[in-house]
Amino acid sequence: MGIEVGGLFGLIWLVIIIWAVVKVAKSTASGLAKLIWILVLLFFPLVGLIAWLLFGPKG
Repeated sequence: MGIEVGGLFGLIWLVIIIWAVVKVAKSTASGLAKLIWILVLLFFPLVGLIAWLLFGPKG
Protein backbone atom coordinates (compact mmCIF):
# COMPACT_ATOMS: atom_id res chain seq x y z
CA MET A 1 0.00 0.00 0.00
CA GLY A 2 2.90 2.37 0.68
CA ILE A 3 4.04 2.46 -2.94
CA GLU A 4 0.55 3.26 -4.23
CA VAL A 5 0.02 6.08 -1.73
CA GLY A 6 3.47 7.51 -2.41
CA GLY A 7 2.84 7.33 -6.13
CA LEU A 8 -0.48 9.11 -5.74
CA PHE A 9 1.06 11.90 -3.66
CA GLY A 10 3.89 12.18 -6.17
CA LEU A 11 1.40 12.53 -9.01
CA ILE A 12 -0.57 15.18 -7.10
CA TRP A 13 2.68 17.05 -6.35
CA LEU A 14 3.67 16.91 -10.02
CA VAL A 15 0.30 18.33 -11.06
CA ILE A 16 0.67 21.19 -8.52
CA ILE A 17 4.15 22.07 -9.80
CA ILE A 18 2.99 21.98 -13.43
CA TRP A 19 0.03 24.21 -12.50
CA ALA A 20 2.40 26.69 -10.82
CA VAL A 21 4.74 26.75 -13.85
CA VAL A 22 1.79 27.39 -16.17
CA LYS A 23 0.51 30.19 -13.91
CA VAL A 24 3.97 31.80 -13.94
CA ALA A 25 4.23 31.48 -17.72
CA LYS A 26 0.83 33.18 -18.16
CA SER A 27 1.55 35.97 -15.66
CA THR A 28 2.26 39.56 -16.63
CA ALA A 29 5.78 39.46 -15.13
CA SER A 30 8.82 40.18 -17.27
CA GLY A 31 10.49 37.39 -19.22
CA LEU A 32 13.47 37.22 -16.87
CA ALA A 33 11.25 37.06 -13.78
CA LYS A 34 9.23 34.25 -15.36
CA LEU A 35 12.40 32.32 -16.17
CA ILE A 36 13.75 32.71 -12.63
CA TRP A 37 10.45 31.61 -11.03
CA ILE A 38 10.17 28.59 -13.31
CA LEU A 39 13.75 27.53 -12.55
CA VAL A 40 13.16 27.95 -8.82
CA LEU A 41 9.98 25.86 -9.05
CA LEU A 42 11.76 23.11 -10.97
CA PHE A 43 14.98 22.93 -8.94
CA PHE A 44 13.52 23.63 -5.47
CA PRO A 45 9.94 22.37 -5.68
CA LEU A 46 8.81 22.67 -2.05
CA VAL A 47 10.60 25.89 -1.15
CA GLY A 48 9.95 27.31 -4.62
CA LEU A 49 6.23 26.64 -4.43
CA ILE A 50 5.92 28.23 -1.02
CA ALA A 51 7.98 31.25 -2.12
CA TRP A 52 5.95 31.59 -5.32
CA LEU A 53 2.68 31.46 -3.41
CA LEU A 54 3.91 34.17 -1.02
CA PHE A 55 5.98 36.43 -3.29
CA GLY A 56 5.34 35.39 -6.88
CA PRO A 57 3.72 37.42 -9.63
CA LYS A 58 0.01 37.97 -9.20
CA GLY A 59 -2.34 37.95 -12.14
